[in-house]
Amino acid sequence: MQRLISYRHEGLSQWGVLAADGQSIYSAYDLEETYYIPLAETLEEFIETGEEGLLNLAKLLESNGKDKSVEPIPLSEVQLDVPFHPRRNILCVGKNYQEHVREFDQNKNAANPAAPIFFTKATTSVIGPDEEIDSHPDVTSQVDYEGELGVIIGKRGTDIAPEDAMKYVYGYTIINDVTARDLQKTHAQWFRGKSLDTFCPMGPTILVGGWPAPFTIYTRVNGHLRQEGNTSDLIFSIPKLISTLSAGMTLLPGDVIATGTPKGVGMGLNPPEFLKKGDVVEITIDPIGTLRNTVK
Repeated sequence: MQRLISYRHEGLSQWGVLAADGQSIYSAYDLEETYYIPLAETLEEFIETGEEGLLNLAKLLESNGKDKSVEPIPLSEVQLDVPFHPRRNILCVGKNYQEHVREFDQNKNAANPAAPIFFTKATTSVIGPDEEIDSHPDVTSQVDYEGELGVIIGKRGTDIAPEDAMKYVYGYTIINDVTARDLQKTHAQWFRGKSLDTFCPMGPTILVGGWPAPFTIYTRVNGHLRQEGNTSDLIFSIPKLISTLSAGMTLLPGDVIATGTPKGVGMGLNPPEFLKKGDVVEITIDPIGTLRNTVK
């Protein structure tokens, strides 16, 4: 298991591997320059190298584990960035936890969807850890959070069978599917209410290799727990989502699937509690980390 991370250090944008203690980073550039095994310049490019890239990275880390030639950079000295920028819209799933279906429809007897509900978020909405979520007060008055597991596709595939779907998973990250609820209702189709600038915080890491599934999602607003859900409760599983999306539509390395949010969103509270300026939203999925953003 490794956690890949993008960051800025001494004026340069870089990527690397988070150390086991979570407090420092091994620079991909330093590893490559020290041991002469090639790595991609960015995480976008590294994801496209697939298994070969991960094998090269494992060799580099093994070499460094023996002679310690590359010193890690303290996390406190860097500024975290979005792990990578998806090549096309984020592929999202609505109403994929039963209790969220009930709170969204405001009906305790609401039926689960018969098929996955798909929509997208524009890539221009993507921001990284610790960046600010714009409340867009001139556009919306109902900004809400949705903590979700993001699944990153690692290789090109079409018409993928459910039993083969996990072979196409590169890794996992955290997504906050920020939503303008009033726009979501006004326009019926969800794209606009989901795609305002800064409405897709993502990070802080990409978890690859040896992940412990299922995952538990915790969302806190100003330190108060709002959401706690486990991916074992997904109505449509990750293999089902990948298989359905790929039927007649090619999935590409670097595509991201936001798998849905559990109950506890602001619109589901009584009375509803939407995000306001100064609110801090923290979404934690161990061992990916905590995605933290403040509303401005």
